[in-house]
Amino acid sequence: MKTLVWVEHDGQSVKDATLSAVTAAAKLGEVHLLVAGQGVDGVAQAAAKIAGVGKVHVADDAAYAHQLAENVAPLVVELMGHHDAFVAPATTTGKAIAPRVAALLDVMQISDVLSVEGEDTFTRPIYAGNAIATVQTRDAKKVLTVRGTAFEKASPEGGSGTIEAVAATGDTGLATFEGAEIAALTRPELTSARVIVSGGRALGSGEKFHELIEPLADKLGAAVGASRAAVDAGYVPNDYQVGQTGKIVAPEVYVAVGISGAIQHLAGMKDSKIIVAINKDEDAPIFQVADVGLVGDLFKIVPELTEKL
Repeated sequence: MKTLVWVEHDGQSVKDATLSAVTAAAKLGEVHLLVAGQGVDGVAQAAAKIAGVGKVHVADDAAYAHQLAENVAPLVVELMGHHDAFVAPATTTGKAIAPRVAALLDVMQISDVLSVEGEDTFTRPIYAGNAIATVQTRDAKKVLTVRGTAFEKASPEGGSGTIEAVAATGDTGLATFEGAEIAALTRPELTSARVIVSGGRALGSGEKFHELIEPLADKLGAAVGASRAAVDAGYVPNDYQVGQTGKIVAPEVYVAVGISGAIQHLAGMKDSKIIVAINKDEDAPIFQVADVGLVGDLFKIVPELTEKL
């Protein structure tokens, strides 16, 4: 069984989400990668070094310069003539490409795969992760998105995949790239951070969020996250959001400050290795999943904690 994996990249390097997708794909059989972009020779070389990769298909064309899903999907469909499954990380880009591929192939997509039980059987979360469904597909071609936190990352070194150029399918004209606002990160990226400090609506304002959360994160070398309530209140941009409608994370340590623990938020972080919760409400749902819980006034506890680190 041959599986084609979408390579998530920024034009310069392969993103970690790809490594988890490779691990998932390897459970199905032979792993091939697809690198689409413009001027992506470096990315292709790096992709070929990933352990377990047999072949890297490279589509280097202006039509893929911004990896628009409308242009990438037909390319994937063309390559699916020689592959049995398509696997994409469950990222913003992967979630845009995979449904279009499934529609063009006229098959059902299986989303947010947590484990591969067989060539046609998978598990995925339902009800905000409160239940795990085992699903089986009869489709000849499989289209999957996989949750990166559920699979170990393949080694970025040690592979010896062959690189093969493939013909571009061109610009479909269905969408045009108008511009992008890329946030400059001075801290680790949320989805790959070992430690995350998240703040909730209880912080009261954006000023207090930055005043209390960021110094603690800096002391821990952590990424900064937020609950949906904090994002909706305007404390921080939405790329900070952790949860079912935000980013799914599973760091070694997750510190939740002033977060009650709504189902939406828990769905995005409950797989963290160690969860530390700080909240004045001892009945807050967050304490049901926390390994370490501290009941008290966050406006006193957090500065004291930051000072002692």
